[in-house]
Amino acid sequence: MLEAKNLTKRYGSHTALNKLNLSIQPGEIFALLGQNGAGKTTTINLFLGFIEPTEGSASINGISVAENPQEIKKYLAYIPETVMLYPNLTGLENLEYFSSLAGFDYSKKELGGLLTTAGLQAQAFDQRLAGYSKGMRQKVGIAIAVAKKAKVLLLDEPTSGLDPKASNEFSQIIQSLAANGTAILMATHDIFRAKEVASRIGIMKEGNLESVIDASMISANELESLYLKTV
Repeated sequence: MLEAKNLTKRYGSHTALNKLNLSIQPGEIFALLGQNGAGKTTTINLFLGFIEPTEGSASINGISVAENPQEIKKYLAYIPETVMLYPNLTGLENLEYFSSLAGFDYSKKELGGLLTTAGLQAQAFDQRLAGYSKGMRQKVGIAIAVAKKAKVLLLDEPTSGLDPKASNEFSQIIQSLAANGTAILMATHDIFRAKEVASRIGIMKEGNLESVIDASMISANELESLYLKTV
């Protein structure tokens, strides 16, 4: 569902991403670990089409991101560290607006069901986003992804700043999306969260994908040791 072939991004003499080769299947959660500047966000941005590759290619569902930037948008949803929604609209109104942009026309009952699926409490549906916690905003972002029927979900530091309960709830939601066939690429600093939710884990350093690990074959402590040795 997501594929990178020799995907490279340079800024002058600086190589932000170096010949990344990666494929992510439907139903798989792939977590990218690495320090700031390792190339995680660059990878996400290349798949989103926010930046153009210097060399190589990124594709979603077999479609080149660089050649068909509008076409790939119907397959994916993106949740950044800070979800950009309209603070003066309610959770329900934000969901209605963004799902309508994607060509969907849901009833109020259906919108409420989507928010419930994403873990948002019913009493928050009609509250303005300005009063939401970060975890609540993330749930609206998840609801938008579900409403769009996104086959691909790109996450950039999605649990940063969340308390343990909200982080755990978020993890459960993305695991349920993966169980329904969504391919998920998540950039994170959270080693233990990556171990908990991911199918595979990649460790990046200075633009290079140094290791790819089957999450079921390594303990959290072993992963932490490998990460510290790598970075």
